[in-house]
Amino acid sequence: MLVDFIKENQLNLMLILSGICALLAVLTIATKSLSGRRRAILVLLELSSMALLIADRYAYIYRGNITETGYWMVRICNFLVYFLSMLDLALFTLYLADLCEHELGLYRIPVRLKVIMIIVCSSMVILCVSQFFGWFYTFDEQNRYHRTPLFTVWYLLPLLISALILTVIIQYNKRLKPLISLSLFLFAIVPMAASILQLFLYGLSLTNLSMVGMVILLYMFALFDLNDEVERANKRELALVNDEKERLQLVFSQTAEALANAIDAKDKYTHGHSRRVAWYSRKIAEAAGKSPEECQNIYFAALLHDVGKIGVPGNILNKEGRLTDEEFAAIKMHPVIGKQILSTISESPYLSVGAHYHHERYDGKGYPEGLKGEDIPDIARVIGVADAYDAMTSKRSYRDTMPQQIVREEFVKGIETQFDPDYALIMIDMMDHDTRYKMKERDEIKELGGDNELVCNEYRSVISEGIRVNERFTSISLNYEPHEGFSRETSIPSIVLFDSIDERVHETEAKIRQLQYFEYGEIRADGKVDFKNARNVQTEIRLKNSGMKPITNEKHLEISAVKYRDHALVRIDSDERTIEITIALPDSTRYLYLALTGENCTLFDVAIDRSRDAIDKDFIPRIAEEIDYIKNAPEGIVPNVQIEGARTAASRGIPFKKELTLTFFAKALETARLVWHCPYVLLYSSGDGSVDGPMYVEYACLRADGESTTEPDRVVNKTIVDRLDAFETWDLWKAKLKEGMECKATIKRSGRSFKVQTDIGGISVTHVMEIKGNIDNLYVALTGDQVVITDVRDHSNDH
Repeated sequence: MLVDFIKENQLNLMLILSGICALLAVLTIATKSLSGRRRAILVLLELSSMALLIADRYAYIYRGNITETGYWMVRICNFLVYFLSMLDLALFTLYLADLCEHELGLYRIPVRLKVIMIIVCSSMVILCVSQFFGWFYTFDEQNRYHRTPLFTVWYLLPLLISALILTVIIQYNKRLKPLISLSLFLFAIVPMAASILQLFLYGLSLTNLSMVGMVILLYMFALFDLNDEVERANKRELALVNDEKERLQLVFSQTAEALANAIDAKDKYTHGHSRRVAWYSRKIAEAAGKSPEECQNIYFAALLHDVGKIGVPGNILNKEGRLTDEEFAAIKMHPVIGKQILSTISESPYLSVGAHYHHERYDGKGYPEGLKGEDIPDIARVIGVADAYDAMTSKRSYRDTMPQQIVREEFVKGIETQFDPDYALIMIDMMDHDTRYKMKERDEIKELGGDNELVCNEYRSVISEGIRVNERFTSISLNYEPHEGFSRETSIPSIVLFDSIDERVHETEAKIRQLQYFEYGEIRADGKVDFKNARNVQTEIRLKNSGMKPITNEKHLEISAVKYRDHALVRIDSDERTIEITIALPDSTRYLYLALTGENCTLFDVAIDRSRDAIDKDFIPRIAEEIDYIKNAPEGIVPNVQIEGARTAASRGIPFKKELTLTFFAKALETARLVWHCPYVLLYSSGDGSVDGPMYVEYACLRADGESTTEPDRVVNKTIVDRLDAFETWDLWKAKLKEGMECKATIKRSGRSFKVQTDIGGISVTHVMEIKGNIDNLYVALTGDQVVITDVRDHSNDH
């Protein structure tokens, strides 16, 4: 069966293999990592093999063709088949000699290889002479090829040459690399075996086909061996370099990164900026579903987006004050300069596009050309989002890294004004998943010195980072030692209780305002307290009978803290006393952080632990009335709801069939500071109608600021945000929400299709949704973040 298949398809096989040889010849020329001599031998071997198969194919095609063309084609092609098969053996012998010299380090080439070259050259001369005497083959009147009795002598010559080659390979086999050795064995043995078979299978070109196949394997194995060698030598996690395109890509990548580093080095405030923007851009592109090639292009375009800064004077880039109009105009030229530089790379036009347009804005107010919306190239819209994010999360001469919540809010505000809405939402989602705020410029901060030690001289001269306190106990164990020459009363640790967006203590007015720093008070380890912002504080000190303890300067403290809504409890346990401080906080919405500091002492061996179990509502004794923002407020069809954190409470569910129109009064709490501190609309199903009730399935959480959360497996959602005339700025919108405003939500259903529209303070948000699967017991509820919702009314019957 196999023989019949080869006989029927051998002309096609010859064509395919000859094409492969041509392709390999091109790839070999491009493979610069091979030595020049070996590369030349391989190229000639592949071209010779290609010509051998083409000649053999045409010899078959024109066999029996008695035209003048057929007469010459048969003779020329058969001569070439004989000649080129010998040439292949000669070139392989040269390849083996090169390996002996450069791979094995032999000073003298084996004599057998020289003998082979003499035999091959002599055979070629004899073959040329035989064309005039017909020693090895003849042609009949029908222009058909016939072997002569001397053909056997010619046939034995390649077998003899292959046998001599095989002896050399066997002798040096252990010194050759495994892949190289295998390819040499195959080249010597397979054509030899095919030649023997061809004696019994006249009409098949097994010898030529097998020889060309081994030439292909010879290149492939040489390439595989080369890749293994590169990987071992460089010890990198790289894919095997199997063609020149990958090698050029690596060179391009290294060059681009080096250039990006040089650009960032010119501006002392943008160290690592280009690399971070490139990383963010690729992540955005991947989340948007772009192809690997598109993601790679976006990465490199982002890496070089600021190349135009090469043409901006360094004194302007590094200026620590406000730029003049002329200086800002010079800065604004860097996209144009970047385009001029990168447009010379014609093979990668996307590079200049990214550099030229990354400062355009979605609303058309950017530069240098003022493009708007989707007129801005897609790659530049991605880079623009990533560039703005890194600018906000990196340190500048005039400010520190911006807190994550503020950055997120800026992106919410910038949807469809500064940013492409799709890419801005992806960036917001990346921030929401970055719960530990790792996506930012890494900078040095005041913590415990990296080795759980804090050296305090003057009071509050050094303060640790904030440690979050919530409804699960936070325990801190530490030792401290008074500094020499100071009394016990003036050498003592303290803790600061506060709230801040960046979780750090701040002293300057600018920082307090910018980061909304709010300090509750201070507690010394001896029980003295100083609270400026608390409704009430109760301190209880219980002395211990310490007995006889060794005299030492080293002291030990155990600090534990817990918070439940508007009350907190701090316990400080030392060898002499236990101190319990109960604090009634001003509100229940602010966070509570605890920072370590002290005076004339060193804190060390600090260890922090957090309990897994939350306290119940009665654990902390109440020392002040519960804060109630909805007391005496008018009530509608459902009870009013006070929401002190993200979805910490929700209204009672309102059953929904086809259409529902709700109006309600919403008022943001005094502590609300972000655009998403606003009302939300929940669309869900539940067994008893309550949020998180039995068989609860949530389809959508729709926020008044235009953001939404849906289950992609259940819901297909499209959101449209319109800013009406009543909307001025986001800051004014937040301010009006703090004063309180009337809100409206309309929900319409047609089968599985839903349209939800909210109108709040000039922001009209429309959600068009398609819900998959069965929808039973559908409800609507109102929730939010740091907001109270009162006077909920159903106006569905008004239509």
